Amino acid sequence: MEDFLFLLGPIGAAAALLFSLIMARRVLRESEGNDRMKEIAQHIRTGANAYLKRQYKGVAKFFVVMVIIMAVLAFMGYVNQFTPVAFLTGGVFSALSGFFGMKIATAANSRTANAAEHSLNKGLRVAFSAGSVMGFVVVGLGCLDMSIWYYFLRFWFRDLDPAIQAQQIASAMLTFGMGASAMALFARVGGGIFTKAADVGADLVGKVEAGIPEDDPRNPAVIADNVGDNVGDVAGMGADLYESYAGARLSACALAVSAGFGFGGMAVPIALSAIGIFASIIGSFFVSTKENASQRSLLSALRRGTYISGILVAVAAFFLIRAVFGMDQIGLYFAILSGLLAGILVGYFTEYYTSDTYKPTRNLAETSETGPATIVIGGISLGMMSTAIPVIIIAISILASFFLSGGAANYNAGLYGIGLSAVAMLSTLGITLATDAYGPVADNAGGIAEMAGLGEEVRERTDALDSLGNTTAATGKGFAIGSAALTALALIAAYIEQVRVIKPDFAFDLSVLSPTVLIGLFVGAVLPFVFAAMTMSSVGRAAQSIVVEVRRQFKEIKGIMDGTGKPDYERCVDMCTRSAQKEMIPPSLLAIVVPVVVGLILGVNGVAGMLAGSTITGFVLAIMMSNAGGAWDNAKKYIEGGHHGGKGSDCHKAAVVGDTVGDPFKDTSGPSINILIKLLSTVSIVFVTLVANFSIF
Repeated sequence: MEDFLFLLGPIGAAAALLFSLIMARRVLRESEGNDRMKEIAQHIRTGANAYLKRQYKGVAKFFVVMVIIMAVLAFMGYVNQFTPVAFLTGGVFSALSGFFGMKIATAANSRTANAAEHSLNKGLRVAFSAGSVMGFVVVGLGCLDMSIWYYFLRFWFRDLDPAIQAQQIASAMLTFGMGASAMALFARVGGGIFTKAADVGADLVGKVEAGIPEDDPRNPAVIADNVGDNVGDVAGMGADLYESYAGARLSACALAVSAGFGFGGMAVPIALSAIGIFASIIGSFFVSTKENASQRSLLSALRRGTYISGILVAVAAFFLIRAVFGMDQIGLYFAILSGLLAGILVGYFTEYYTSDTYKPTRNLAETSETGPATIVIGGISLGMMSTAIPVIIIAISILASFFLSGGAANYNAGLYGIGLSAVAMLSTLGITLATDAYGPVADNAGGIAEMAGLGEEVRERTDALDSLGNTTAATGKGFAIGSAALTALALIAAYIEQVRVIKPDFAFDLSVLSPTVLIGLFVGAVLPFVFAAMTMSSVGRAAQSIVVEVRRQFKEIKGIMDGTGKPDYERCVDMCTRSAQKEMIPPSLLAIVVPVVVGLILGVNGVAGMLAGSTITGFVLAIMMSNAGGAWDNAKKYIEGGHHGGKGSDCHKAAVVGDTVGDPFKDTSGPSINILIKLLSTVSIVFVTLVANFSIF
């Protein structure tokens, strides 16, 4: 039975990658439209490819240095012997996830705009098919990487007793998430800085100062803005969720061994992920809509596919748990249900606070009537208020998962239940990420429709798809942050278990009255704020250079405003690329250096405190920033739809200012924090032997 369940991993990977290939071919069969649309799309592709090429070169240098350091530490016995190679493979697979998603996204934008000329439903299907490529490439590569390592380690430790073999495999695999996490953070931070520097620069000079529409071809930063949608919200998001997907399963496998469930317990997260892949494939066929559909109807179309996938996983999970554990451990099934339900609820309430079909965002739009200051205040207030319900949902899910899994009688079994809850939340990632990655494609399609001068009806359809994309992107970020909280908690538990494996006699003192734990809590609590400040400042500095450049071009290049002169798009793309590469390094290194320094000073108890502090404040801060940014964006879209004076009104100008403040909130700092809290845990796990042997306290 166990061997069959482990075999579902590579089978699921093959199914996901095959389905993504079919979806990619479906997209590429569509027409790109007229010559002008093809030209604009080519500009976006060229800029996105140039950015990724430069980013991967820079990140490759970091990976080479880290592999050398880890190889030395492995030789000295301070990290697992497989960690250097696994670190590299995790980074490569994470990068590939973003790369393939971005390639199809930049191929699908003009095709979506052209499809929208025929009907709203056809535009939705093309954009969603492109998003599906990203979603299923991420889960396919995630299952493939883990399956390869599992079978290699099973062969390597073949002569050991099964119980010891399971412990050795789980312990080795637990360190593998660091490469994926590091790559994800570089991709998310770098892409976020690029996209928001371009977006803020384009908005401040184009819409506010020059009074020209969004995506107007006269704006020199407009191509950079469209490139940014792909390198930040597609390549960055793909690498981000690949890392979440890997971390949840790795921690659950390690906790299964600690709970005494052996290979059977390890097989469940693998099989659950494979079941989620097949459920997501089935759910994707239910995504369609009618012509002239409302935003609520469009949301329902995407939600229908996600809900069907979740129901299929819920049904199949019952038979999975019964087959592995019998009815004695049926509580684990309810832990899985709690994770599925928590993911859906967090997504729903994120939608409630960010979609313009609900009161919070409409009320926010109303505050624009008294100027930019009140809409900024209103957005921050909305973001803060939106944190309460997700925290309650995650708290209930943790309690339910722990006690339903038998945590009262067997503490480690309860922790395993929490790990399974995180895996369940991410089990339908294929279709969840498809609805998220759909957003940047729709956004680019709207820009191409505007720049190519397509008809008003087409622009209305792409605007509807774009507005939906803002909501699905916000929902996807909420989902990613919620799963990050559960995954980070499971990784903290796995960290503690890893210490016990290395030093069985070590006496933990995790009381908040312990000075090392208390200091660790404070350090961890402040880390997300310092990280957010660094990334926000990076966006501000990069945006300033774009503002100066766009103003220069408006002043020096004659004929831009009347359409007879051509803006220098490439210079803005190059400036954003250089700024992003330079600015992404300090905040990314923060997540790698701090856990080691804290560990060497405060010891493993201090590290545990740091991980707890960063998880709590990071989860809340990430939700606040992402939801505030999403609400500001959709409040602006709501006004542009003809409310409160419409485009060009004073309310619209105030909303643009709010959206400009919200851009780095929702697309740079907010979503990067969820990677930060998991990377802190994985770095701590990788260097646990070093810390346990050489800490001062």
